[in-house]
Amino acid sequence: MSLRPARIFRSSKRTFDCKLAGTDEIVVATALATLLKEDHLVVGDYVQLEPPQNAAHEWVIHKVEPRKNCMFRNIPREQKKKVIASNIDVIVVVGSAGRPDYKRGLVDRYLTRSAYWGIPALVVFNKMDLFTSEFDPKFEADRLNELEVQSFEVSSENSNYKPLYLEKGMDELEALLNGKTAIMVGQSGVGKSRLISKLTHGKTELLSGALGKGSKGAHTTTWAELIDTGPFTLIDSPGIRSMSLSDMTIDELKECFPDIELWGTKCKFSTCQHHEGTKGCFFAGLDSNQRADQLILSRLESYHRILSEVSDIPDWMKKST
Repeated sequence: MSLRPARIFRSSKRTFDCKLAGTDEIVVATALATLLKEDHLVVGDYVQLEPPQNAAHEWVIHKVEPRKNCMFRNIPREQKKKVIASNIDVIVVVGSAGRPDYKRGLVDRYLTRSAYWGIPALVVFNKMDLFTSEFDPKFEADRLNELEVQSFEVSSENSNYKPLYLEKGMDELEALLNGKTAIMVGQSGVGKSRLISKLTHGKTELLSGALGKGSKGAHTTTWAELIDTGPFTLIDSPGIRSMSLSDMTIDELKECFPDIELWGTKCKFSTCQHHEGTKGCFFAGLDSNQRADQLILSRLESYHRILSEVSDIPDWMKKST
């Protein structure tokens, strides 16, 4: 039996739109009952298909390749994790330098979810042609550098805009995304759709009628689909538009803030919670007027803000995907 490699671009309960590797051809496939029983197939999965033997037969998914990562959310009432999509190369976190205002805390929330999923992230400062010194782009980029998160300064509206504060702009962003599978996140109004249109050279039709209207019936709140834009593959999923982090445990949150954990090893007591005024706390000795210390304290502020949301939760919710 000769199998064909492919990738799932869209799915319903029983059928899957799969793009054959090395081609632009999309075929509709069913899956072996054992794969469906495991609830194993999601958008982004790389699979092996058996071609139809004749006109009366269908393509059949025989195998799913191991995932390098996946997006998921916890479903308490079912006591399990729901995988939304897999094999994502990068999460593009988009912030705005105009309206709405840039929100550092929201960016850190997206980066926390990125770390939780094990998916690399980058941050785009959009609408920089409207920037009037509401925040310090260099400071924000430097605090992200500590996390090995790249920053890009762009304007999706002004084609002639060149970076004034950071080293990387639209050209570098386009080059980085080339050939990747990416998802763009950010609050409403930051210019995600316009940025995608710019990066895909005006293919705005991909973002209108096609998105959110699956051909196989109504989607659940966790549906996702891949769209081949040409330069890169875009994943669209309403399933992550809510950035609640309440499904994480305290230990998992600590893993998503490795910088805080590393600096915390300098505290006098291993049980230190790094609250203001704590004796022997490394962070208590930092000077909020010094730029280097400000970078560290800004991360601690985000950590404490998110920490107030999380708590110890049952073992079934602990990350194992």
